[in-house]
Amino acid sequence: MIRTGIIAAAAAAVLGHAGTATAADRLVLQLKWVPQAQFAGYYVAAEKGFYGQAGLDVEIKAGGPDNSPPQVIAGGGADVIVDWMPSALAVRERGVKLVNIAQVFRDSGLRLVCRKDAGITGPQDFRGKTIATWFAGNEYPFLAWMSRLGFSTSGPDPDIRVMRQGFNIDPLLTREAACIAGMSYNEGYQIPAAGLRDEDLIWFSYEDAGVATLEDGLYVLESTLADPAMADRLARFIAASMKGWRYAIDHQDEAVKIVLDQDITGLMDAGYQHFMMAGVARLVEPAGAEGLVGVLDPAAYERTVGVLLSGGSDPVITRHPEGAWSHAVTDAAAGLR
Repeated sequence: MIRTGIIAAAAAAVLGHAGTATAADRLVLQLKWVPQAQFAGYYVAAEKGFYGQAGLDVEIKAGGPDNSPPQVIAGGGADVIVDWMPSALAVRERGVKLVNIAQVFRDSGLRLVCRKDAGITGPQDFRGKTIATWFAGNEYPFLAWMSRLGFSTSGPDPDIRVMRQGFNIDPLLTREAACIAGMSYNEGYQIPAAGLRDEDLIWFSYEDAGVATLEDGLYVLESTLADPAMADRLARFIAASMKGWRYAIDHQDEAVKIVLDQDITGLMDAGYQHFMMAGVARLVEPAGAEGLVGVLDPAAYERTVGVLLSGGSDPVITRHPEGAWSHAVTDAAAGLR
């Protein structure tokens, strides 16, 4: 396990203070996107009183297209953020010292969805095509994959023309792009609902391509983890959040109702959220018999780092990160279950 001196000290602080909960300790969680079943575990933990039982007053802040969780936490707007590991490691190398304290999604839901009528039968056909992807920290796995395939994505005459994708499937529908980014639990519902037949599409899994990276995890600043009072607060937060995720997985209909209650627009599609909840549950559900949600697998971390370092002349990160994750908080949280 990678531990800096700061993180090792924090581990001892968490374990030493895990039993000293103070009523209504405040903590702010910044999500990566708008309220939806992707974040069901946190909303369930709040609604079922798990945070309150842990002596916490947790504010859950929704994200959106103009919201960058690393910028929010760096600016003091949150104590904990949900982010993808490629984004977190990239900003860590640029000086924002994020530390992964829990890895909620153990598998990747990221896909590349292509139209067969664009002449794509396999990755070798990407050359010369326009491919759309998100640029909110989600682009890093895509760029690493293209680099590993030997395709350039920048310069005056790139092999792949990269389109900045909005948070919609429009480029695929309009044929502006041959392929777009998609999530198994999100676009996996939207694309068929828009009338595109499965036989007209080819879905590429980042897992199958060997370039999957870790997605939704919980991150804090090193300085936060080094504070004994905050380390204790984080242990209680993780214990309550993982209890929320366990409940959401086991009671998916109720979890979806709780998520729908967060919708102030009244436009959220219940069927869509049920589909997402089932898909997310498959990504969160831990392997093995211990049933511990949120414990980072060091091997999965190393695979993610390997993908991000494999970008040839333009890798996502340029050196192996040190101190980028810790089991201190999940270890302490396990003792509070």
